[in-house]
Amino acid sequence: MLATSVTFDLVLVVHILLAVASIAIFVVLRSAAASVAHGASAEVQGQKFPPRRNWAARLFHLLPITGMIMVGAGDSSLSFSHAWLMAATLCWVLAAGHLEARVLPAERRLSTTIAEQGTAPAADGKRFGLSVDVLLSLVAVAFVLMVWQP
Repeated sequence: MLATSVTFDLVLVVHILLAVASIAIFVVLRSAAASVAHGASAEVQGQKFPPRRNWAARLFHLLPITGMIMVGAGDSSLSFSHAWLMAATLCWVLAAGHLEARVLPAERRLSTTIAEQGTAPAADGKRFGLSVDVLLSLVAVAFVLMVWQP
């Protein structure tokens, strides 16, 4: 699929960079959740959950834009009629929905709790970590589909 056009290859590089950045951000979120779950100090929790919106996690929403550009710029072997592409897109939709409906609101709640009380309960960190695990699982399935292309 590489080298179908310069546009395709450039957008593919951007798509891969966005995917890697998104995964890195989600892994950092998981690490922050683990620190709360294991009873990190108030200082550490405050650093990992600052009282502001997480705009970096929303890089994930740019992936379908670059994906659609690649479908448009690619040859006939890349189209939305392929089951693997439809399945990967569905995984992205589910992951994006989970990110906005569960992960980011839970992160804001933890952030507020830590700002007000100094630390958050370990159970909240564990619950947040499980939510990030769901997100990472959906992203992993989409990643495998994109690389394997059955």
